[in-house]
Amino acid sequence: MAQSSEAAGGLVSVPALLHRNATEFANKSAYREKEFGIWQTWSWSEAEKEVEALALGMINLGVNEGDFIAVIGRNRPYFYWTMIAAQSVGAIPVPLYNDSAAEEMAYVLDHCGARFAVVEDQEQVDKVIEIQERLHQFEHMIYLDPRGLRKYDHHKLHEFSHVQKQGRAARDEWIEDLKARRAKLDYDSICVMLYTSGTTGRPKGVVLSNRNIIETAKASSEFDHLTAGEEVLAYLPMAWVGDFIFSLGQALWTGFCVNCPESPETMMTDLREIGPSYYFAPPRVFENQLTSVMIRMEDASPFKKKLFDRAMAHAHKVGPQLLDGKPVGAMDRLKYKFYDLAIYGPLKNTLGLSRVRVGYTAGEAIGPEIFEFYRSLGINLKQLYGQTEAGVFITQQPDGEVRNDTVGVPSPGVEVRIGDNGEVYYRSPGTFVEYYKNPESTADTKDAEGWVATGDAGFFEPDTGHLRIIDRAKDVGKMADGSMFAPKYVENKLKFYPSILEVVLFGNGREKCVAFINIDMNAVGSWAERNNVAYSSYQELAGHPKVLAEIQRHVEEVNRSVAEDEMLSGCQIHRFLVLHKELDADDGEMTRTRKVRRRIIEEKYADLIDALYSDADTVSTKTEVTYEDGRKGYISATLSLRNAAVVPVQTKQVAAE
Repeated sequence: MAQSSEAAGGLVSVPALLHRNATEFANKSAYREKEFGIWQTWSWSEAEKEVEALALGMINLGVNEGDFIAVIGRNRPYFYWTMIAAQSVGAIPVPLYNDSAAEEMAYVLDHCGARFAVVEDQEQVDKVIEIQERLHQFEHMIYLDPRGLRKYDHHKLHEFSHVQKQGRAARDEWIEDLKARRAKLDYDSICVMLYTSGTTGRPKGVVLSNRNIIETAKASSEFDHLTAGEEVLAYLPMAWVGDFIFSLGQALWTGFCVNCPESPETMMTDLREIGPSYYFAPPRVFENQLTSVMIRMEDASPFKKKLFDRAMAHAHKVGPQLLDGKPVGAMDRLKYKFYDLAIYGPLKNTLGLSRVRVGYTAGEAIGPEIFEFYRSLGINLKQLYGQTEAGVFITQQPDGEVRNDTVGVPSPGVEVRIGDNGEVYYRSPGTFVEYYKNPESTADTKDAEGWVATGDAGFFEPDTGHLRIIDRAKDVGKMADGSMFAPKYVENKLKFYPSILEVVLFGNGREKCVAFINIDMNAVGSWAERNNVAYSSYQELAGHPKVLAEIQRHVEEVNRSVAEDEMLSGCQIHRFLVLHKELDADDGEMTRTRKVRRRIIEEKYADLIDALYSDADTVSTKTEVTYEDGRKGYISATLSLRNAAVVPVQTKQVAAE
């Protein structure tokens, strides 16, 4: 431990990092939040005072060392302070997804045995009250927004500002206790517990220590030369490890400013106002941004559309080379500069990405066409590969070595190896401590030497040393003829099209592949308005003949592209259907981080899969859905089953002849 402590400058806990920042960067902006249209700002010294008042209030309320404190709400400075305050008193913060149903919250709160919860508003208070009788260890709830809560029983329900006020009033009484608790914290103290998304079963509580978070934050910050001058937008779920590292770990290590948007609805506006220099988004966000651009261009005049297409063709030709500092002809440079003034610059400004110096995407593989679109604009977008169990970072792409088909080289301090079965393994200072109350899963995932099985299949390119991820190891299979089945590869190609939101491919052990497709309601709805296509619901639009024909055209274009890849040419889509509803986390079809739960979908829609493998032209189905208020219902539909043209693939023997 001593060696690592020295590497981190002797800073062995998150509260210690906050104190360092409050001393060295006292008056520098640490947190901003937009409220009622106005940005509120707190300096590092002010943030430390807010955290101390809350920590004293927690001790006054009876928080003990080792207690678990649930944190439920959208990204707000108060919740980042809550997590630091919890750590300061020796407790363990457990952030939850604020859009989780009460039933999902019940599992996590019961599993970790949370005695306290800090929540945002009446909605979250009501969710916890709904399940409170099942949580025998639960005692107190602290809420941030008092609206609608005046008539509630406040014996064990406390306003955030009141807890801080009581903490300040009792400072003389509890300050020595707080100092003693902070002094006990070391590199092996638990920093946070984050629950996995649960793609295959119940979420698991991933225990991460101060060592895991601080060493990872230090190494990744140095890798990309992050400084105290960076600006980030904190908008991703706080329960996700990526937000914890970017908005808490790296922010505290470097001292940069964390900006919280006013609401999910104003996120894009707030993004443009902040203009972050360091930006992270999962592929879904980049896909949605690109979709909005394409929708706007469809509505543009023929001249503007032609100019845009010409500019983007040139951007794809030379943009990535310019970004990587590679030689480009003078005429091409001049042309790119002109288009940058006329097209690329305004477009980046519209997207809020004008000032991005380092951008990352991860969580799922991003479509290569989408990735290249942003890089061609001059946005330094890179891919990283990581997991909750790694404290995020396993591999990163160095500047000048960015490609759309790899996830880079091992991050500093991380060792990566490929198992005999093609599975990726790693070990690093960021490797998690354990799965809480689950020694069997811990032993299955992490061996005695610290090597962690990722569950992903991949390989290192011998000439570059870059890692390529094929797919989830459990999802990679073989077709009936022995050729490889890797669904993500095809799904990501289809999701490049603005009209396609989600794809689920089937074919493991089968003679051919079939697919479920979700349309993007915004993109297809915009198309319908331009073409005077009337519709009254998602279901009606998804089943419209013109929409189906357009989706079929995209499927067949992807088939032609897939056919060019010798290894994966067997994954062409022979038949598909457009689902009558969006895949939804509330229906258990996706995780809260928007990852598809393949096994659940296979079971739930077995009748539709069977129909795709039959000769039928249509199939009738009835599906249970969950409404926003939690009620259950059913929707019925008759879906069209479409055949897609595939490219005949020659066998290797024929090709050799």
